Amino acid sequence: MTASGPPHTPNGQAGPPGGPRVADFDYDLPPDRIAQTPARPRDASRLLVLDRKTGEIAHHRFRDLPDLLRPDDLVVLNDTRVVPAAFTARRATGGRIEGCFLRTLDDGGWEVLLSGGGRLREGETLRLVDARDRPHAAVRLERRGEGGVWTVRPSEPVDAPALLSAVGRPPLPPYIRRGRDDPRTVADRADYQTIYARRDGAVAAPTAGLHFTRRVLDGLAARGIERTTVTLHVGLGTFQPVRAKRAEDHRMQEEFLEVSPQAAGAVTRARRRGRRVVAVGTTTVRALESVAGEDGTARPGRGWTDLFIYPPHAFRVVGAMVTNFHLPRTTLLMMVSAFAGRERVLAAYREAVRRGYRFYSYGDAMLIG
Repeated sequence: MTASGPPHTPNGQAGPPGGPRVADFDYDLPPDRIAQTPARPRDASRLLVLDRKTGEIAHHRFRDLPDLLRPDDLVVLNDTRVVPAAFTARRATGGRIEGCFLRTLDDGGWEVLLSGGGRLREGETLRLVDARDRPHAAVRLERRGEGGVWTVRPSEPVDAPALLSAVGRPPLPPYIRRGRDDPRTVADRADYQTIYARRDGAVAAPTAGLHFTRRVLDGLAARGIERTTVTLHVGLGTFQPVRAKRAEDHRMQEEFLEVSPQAAGAVTRARRRGRRVVAVGTTTVRALESVAGEDGTARPGRGWTDLFIYPPHAFRVVGAMVTNFHLPRTTLLMMVSAFAGRERVLAAYREAVRRGYRFYSYGDAMLIG
């Protein structure tokens, strides 16, 4: 995919030197608070509302969201669609390899994440298999990257989305436990996808959007609340572990985004009229802040962003945020802390733990305004 337009950020930083320590974004979470399945219906999930100016907390259900927003708000959604990127492969020896497709490169190669089955070697060939262990396309390992990422090349030209539809599974995060024959994996294909997803390309869901139902969208429309969409294909960068001791030393991997002229125009009009821009999910925040001008307007464009938002950061576009509860020491928690303040966010997390909220991808949500 060819990058163009303004979104690329050369250094990926949104905070000054001498930024916070990664260890400052830690908290205790009992393992039983990690959600293994979503709420049913989706909008029955709980919604913690945090006032970022006062620290005041209120408790609602997600279906209440339309009544909690202002009639003149602009809601911005990420319309990326998750591809069934998780796959299984076999070595020539029969050894099992677990993989996750990340993206197609300009030269036709693939970038994938591989693990298991002993040390892999450049030049080795793997055969992708489906759920019944039937072989499909073969890929040759060309180059080892960092953190288990490999560049591989199919033995013959093949459309990655079409192949993954035959052999792939939803790329669930490792804290959602699924056995090989777990019947819940059938439901995951729909559960791990927003109802408004339309553009294939993500290898992880923009999870704040998983709570939306047709009832919630109709409720927004009934109150006259405008909404628009942007695209940020969630990739490894969003969930990449932070191994640095200080936030400023972490580098985000690039993710592809597109902000249409229509979306940029809607954001710019809202900002100029003093209306609030409500970003649904940290991926939407990242997309909007990547294309934001210093005057708070949004510029259309498509390309790659490695923007890393951590405290302190002056948000140029986003005035409110819908988000899930995030893992400790992650770039996602740092972004939310930049928006609402680390102390207030961690206090809200402690309150959520005390009240039995469900955490992470299939868990409950927050509205921060």
